[in-house]
Amino acid sequence: MRLAGRRPATQNPNICAACFTFISRRHGGAEIECTMLFADIRGSTALAEAIPVAAFRELLDRFYTVACSVVFKYDGTVDKFVGDELVAIFMPMFCGDRHAALAVEAAEELLRVTGHAAPDGPWVGVGAGVHTATTWFGTVGQGSHREVTAVGDAMNVTARLASAAAAGEVLITSAAALAAGLDPALECHAIRLKGRQEPVEVVGLRVPPDEGHRAP
Repeated sequence: MRLAGRRPATQNPNICAACFTFISRRHGGAEIECTMLFADIRGSTALAEAIPVAAFRELLDRFYTVACSVVFKYDGTVDKFVGDELVAIFMPMFCGDRHAALAVEAAEELLRVTGHAAPDGPWVGVGAGVHTATTWFGTVGQGSHREVTAVGDAMNVTARLASAAAAGEVLITSAAALAAGLDPALECHAIRLKGRQEPVEVVGLRVPPDEGHRAP
């Protein structure tokens, strides 16, 4: 396919970049149902203050490297890095009907690879949020800088979930839990997210201890 001018997408090297290029060139987009995963480092402000700049950069690099590997493994796309936060999207066009289940599995594995299941604890504290909803996916921006991304209330909800999650916790909206086929017996509770008037129903998940785990 390289001979035909095809290249791996930066959003996921297992996917051809042609779809993203087509959307970008035509400034296109559409409303689609998808599942979003946001994950960020807990206490990064204090951490950045306490260690040298180069060491903080190395920590971020390690986190983003393992996080991207997990997202790619579960057929998601990396939308962007925002400070100490990973933004990933799981779309039906790449994941099929299991986009919500794959996003939840990716979130749980992300906690494992950052050491939250290890006996000695995590090498970096991470909290995550997962939400399934309709969002607008396409090109934003004009001129020399354009991005193919998702925008809308669903992205804001997921970002707030990730901020509200404790280290080692994934907060999953009831919509995502239902779409992912999670056990309906799991405890669901309402939380208030910053900037939103109505509470959001969520399920909180943590990964069980793994005596044989080794963090990458």
